[in-house]
Amino acid sequence: MADNIIAKKTEDFAVRIVKLWKYLTKSKEYEMSNQIKRSGTSIGANVVEGLFAQSKKDFISKMNLALKEYAETQYWLRLLHRTEFLTDAEFSSLNSDADEIGRILSSIINSAKKTTNNNNNNNNDDVFVIDDEE
Repeated sequence: MADNIIAKKTEDFAVRIVKLWKYLTKSKEYEMSNQIKRSGTSIGANVVEGLFAQSKKDFISKMNLALKEYAETQYWLRLLHRTEFLTDAEFSSLNSDADEIGRILSSIINSAKKTTNNNNNNNNDDVFVIDDEE
């Protein structure tokens, strides 16, 4: 899993979010900091779950959940910035990382859906077949 780009990027992002949470709680900001910690760390958790999905449909579902958490995290980043808990530079850096994750997740979801649609058009089910007639 160390070679998986999205798993690495989301874990690195989660570390940044936890550090942000620590900084915010020292500033006595608890509500938004807890929300962004939950959503920002959940992105990677859903990605890792997706890597161990039981089917292509399950994989797409987990990646979609990660994308939803990304969108929520962006909301909290914008709100923290607009309420001056984040400087322009801090917001820009975190938002840039989040945007990259969002683009990668969207691409993964679109690719997975295309391969699922191609498999369905070829009448292949999303199951593994073991040929034991040797």
